[in-house]
Amino acid sequence: MSYELIALLMFATMALLLVTGQRVFAAIGFVAAGAALLLYGNGAIELPYNQVFKLFNWYAMLTLPMFIYMGYILAESGIAEDLYKMMHVWFGRLPGGLAVGTILVMVIISAMNGLSVAGMAIGATIALPEMIRRGYDKVLISGVVQGGSSLGILIPPSVVLVLYGMIARQPVSKLWFAGLMPGLLMAAMFIAYIMIRAKLNPKLAPPVPPEELNLSFAEKLALARAGIIPFLIFFFMTGLFVFGYTSLVESSAVGATCATLAAMAKGRFSWKLIRETSMKTLSVSCMFLWLILAALAFGAVFDGLGAVKAIENLFIGQWQLSPWMIIIMMQLSFLLLGMFLDDTAMLVIVAPLYIPLVASLDLGFDNQLIWYGVLYTITCQIAYITPPFGYNLFLMRSLAPREITLPDIYRSIWPFAAMMALTIVLLMFFPQIALWLPEQLNVRG
Repeated sequence: MSYELIALLMFATMALLLVTGQRVFAAIGFVAAGAALLLYGNGAIELPYNQVFKLFNWYAMLTLPMFIYMGYILAESGIAEDLYKMMHVWFGRLPGGLAVGTILVMVIISAMNGLSVAGMAIGATIALPEMIRRGYDKVLISGVVQGGSSLGILIPPSVVLVLYGMIARQPVSKLWFAGLMPGLLMAAMFIAYIMIRAKLNPKLAPPVPPEELNLSFAEKLALARAGIIPFLIFFFMTGLFVFGYTSLVESSAVGATCATLAAMAKGRFSWKLIRETSMKTLSVSCMFLWLILAALAFGAVFDGLGAVKAIENLFIGQWQLSPWMIIIMMQLSFLLLGMFLDDTAMLVIVAPLYIPLVASLDLGFDNQLIWYGVLYTITCQIAYITPPFGYNLFLMRSLAPREITLPDIYRSIWPFAAMMALTIVLLMFFPQIALWLPEQLNVRG
């Protein structure tokens, strides 16, 4: 049996296990261990097992539980709710002001959390009911929440980019700053779209009554305090990291500590909060660890077969595809996989194949794997929010108020998916949108 056929059989077996409902890490790990035993004999059992030591030698792994803990404890401390009240007053006079404020809140939450799910949960439970009560169009605002939640995977500290950095062996610091400008660019596109639509059709986003916005200076000052805590957390966590005072792991510890102090300052710190937050953090962190371990084991066997070279020869040697055609094919495959898998599962399944292939292509600029990490995260999020099986669509339906139906959610997402696709096109034509900032900043990894 040829190596190409063995590689195809490995992927087919993994796909079959996933269709039967097996956990992603179990399916990938089983195929890796089984293929190693069948190909190399009993001694090969050490091949996937040795990946455990490789995983635990990655110092950056310590950042995962820190960032996840920080996100959960901030959600419980009520900071997001205070932020939304502040944005409600500050941006209420603008066309579509509440929707604009929702996007800005999600940018801030992304900078403190790193997970898109947290942004969606906050938007669906806090912002959506308020905007529906004020007569906002339900299709528009459900798109706002889904589009805004996608910013969590790009703006530092993105947990997905941390995982990509570990698997692709790229500096997480560079990936973070590569994702920052595209993330802010998407946020600016979303805000411009909301304001233009609200200006053209005020019925979609009725203005906030002036009496609600005419507050005294003392009241506005009290609301402004809601933005101080997020700013301080972001400064101490990311600012110290940028200026070289802390490493990546130290920065994550600073963020987790600041989040705990914020909960104390708001009087919501308790042992019950710590216990619940710690249990959630442990659950999510262990899931990520198992996924990375399975990906490393699968990649070790896959590389041993020489399958990456075989695929490279097929695309470039036999089919004579250009490097950009190969990149586009990869992105289309992510859109297809996103109908059935989440972004982390997609990464660990295709990383052994795609990452070495991207590194071998001649795209005409340096830091290709850094650039591709940003491209991957945006493409996966498009897959995540587009019908018919986008995971976030059903998550949104479970979190949103009863007035918003699944057809409303399906209709709402297309303008935001189009703006995300436009961001990808811009990144392909102008890679420096992602690469300029990490090239300018000299940070510790």
